[in-house]
Amino acid sequence: MSATLHMLLGLLLKFGAVAMVFNEVRGLILAAPVLYGMWASGGTGMAIYLGVCALGGIALSVIVPLFAYKKLDKYVKSKKPAEQPA
Repeated sequence: MSATLHMLLGLLLKFGAVAMVFNEVRGLILAAPVLYGMWASGGTGMAIYLGVCALGGIALSVIVPLFAYKKLDKYVKSKKPAEQPA
């Protein structure tokens, strides 16, 4: 049972890693219109403030899953069944 759980969590982490790569691409795609909007508005204070807030939200949506992945990976490795000597 423990080996099955470990294998399942390992597969889940691999799927999460692939999803995280797509999340990085999504973050770059979402950042482009924000930067263009800041440039098109002439760099007013309000546009810069809104742009920084939007980019901060995009950054959090990309960075938080990275930390969650590292914590879950550490948990899975700590729960790995002990190998018995032959």
